[in-house]
Amino acid sequence: MAQLIVPAPASGSILVCTEGLSFWGGVDASSGAVIDAYHPQSGQSLAGRIVMMPTSRGSCSGSGVLVELAMNGRAPAALIFREPEDVLTLGAIIATRMFDRPITVVRLAARDYDTLATKSQAEITGTRLLADGLSLRLNALPTSDLALSESDRSMLDGTMGSAAKFAMETLCTVASSQNAKQLTDVTRAHIDGCIYASPANLIFAEKIASLGAKVCIPTTMNAISVDRQNWRHQDVPPDLGLPASRLADVYVDMGAQPTFTCAPYQSTDRPLMGEQVGWSESNAVIYANSVLGARSTKHPDFLDLFIALTGRAPLSGVYLAENRQAEVIIDVALPAGFDDAIWPLIGWLVGQKAPDRIPVLKGLEGTSPSEDDLRAVCAAFGTTSAAPLLHLAGITPEGDHAAKAGATQVQLTQADFKAAWKAFNTGPSKIDLVALGSPHFSLCETRTFASLMTGRKCHPSTSTIITLSRATKAAAAAEGLLSELTAKGVQVLCDLCWCSISEPVFPTDAQTLMTNSGKYAHYAPGLSGRQVRFGGLAACAAAATSGIVDDELPHWLR
Repeated sequence: MAQLIVPAPASGSILVCTEGLSFWGGVDASSGAVIDAYHPQSGQSLAGRIVMMPTSRGSCSGSGVLVELAMNGRAPAALIFREPEDVLTLGAIIATRMFDRPITVVRLAARDYDTLATKSQAEITGTRLLADGLSLRLNALPTSDLALSESDRSMLDGTMGSAAKFAMETLCTVASSQNAKQLTDVTRAHIDGCIYASPANLIFAEKIASLGAKVCIPTTMNAISVDRQNWRHQDVPPDLGLPASRLADVYVDMGAQPTFTCAPYQSTDRPLMGEQVGWSESNAVIYANSVLGARSTKHPDFLDLFIALTGRAPLSGVYLAENRQAEVIIDVALPAGFDDAIWPLIGWLVGQKAPDRIPVLKGLEGTSPSEDDLRAVCAAFGTTSAAPLLHLAGITPEGDHAAKAGATQVQLTQADFKAAWKAFNTGPSKIDLVALGSPHFSLCETRTFASLMTGRKCHPSTSTIITLSRATKAAAAAEGLLSELTAKGVQVLCDLCWCSISEPVFPTDAQTLMTNSGKYAHYAPGLSGRQVRFGGLAACAAAATSGIVDDELPHWLR
């Protein structure tokens, strides 16, 4: 079935993306060029083209990047998917409805998708898609099948204000695109759209706030783009610092809590097993589903606010128990004597082997990963897979549930680990920056790194920066860890995270960075333009001290 999700006329040359693409960290919002160094279509331009991809992947912030592309006149003319897709679809809805910058979105059945992928040009007009002898009828989204509560209808007819009305209208459109039959209550929300990815994020938030918007459920906020209290002392230019701060303030004024962390699950008040939440930010969603056993789909930026305003979300995806089963079984052959670097490698590789399906990992049952290890798996998995959930047999709450009938089975081998290590270690051995805290460092990691730096100091030509939440920074200060790290030359920042840090907070003269994060190792080449080295926390401490890194494989991969 060919489905017209966001209707608008479009025409152009076809670009087939052979893998899903994260627009955040993967597409330059000013030019429309693919900047994900690991993507097969890296360097290609999306601007004005009919862009095909199985589904998107990666960050929930991709919706904001798409809106910015639309405002810059560099957006795709149309997006055509084969699988369900939410992040870019929501961006297209907002660009079309709020900013009058239409982007067509279509979903095709596999056979029609494969046929269209062989064509060079396409045109979408009315309810037809035309391409060199191919003519497909596009069916509009059904809306009458969506069952709404009395409260939903009150919001929809404007009784509860203009902001709630727009939010509910958008939620209904998204629910229809997901084939949801109803909306469901959620107990809490997490806002990802507070990152100042572009002016579009601020324009959106201010427009919704001007309608009198207020959140109606407890709502936390993601890391933002500046250290809210100290950016002026960090030489951040006002053309970034002022709008980034304003964006954070707008969400706080709407009732969100100024938590400013990409790891809300590190709080003592975190979702319980089976609790339905409305979270955004890819690593947070994957962690909540996988490690905590809570339930949330990977809500896009902008939709996260609409969920916070209404307390409602489409009842679809992994909110439903039947959609939480594994569709891919991955047998992991663990190298002997591995260190903590194994966990982000596992997440990144598993995402490649299950780019749009929920996997279950087997072979890890004899290990005892910490919460930080599991966070590293979830964050790296989110860069290469669109799935909001993965299971670890014998470890995560739902890890021992049966996989779906017909689940495929694949291997994760020593050769895979070696290949991933080499992909993450293409930079030279001289290290100018050690970048830690993507997602935000936990208190336990802060203690560990402080211990690893005992008797050491940072090399004078190597900056070492940790990002963490306000709450973790306060706890670290109370334990004396903050003064201890500062004395060794380590800089500790809160509120912002590596995926949102820009110069001059990002050292301008740094050419090569080292990180223990699979997420940042993936995104850093595109986001920062720097070369990357990767290793475990002990290796990062050694590099911070010496300014160099060993070029050899770790002993457990030799």
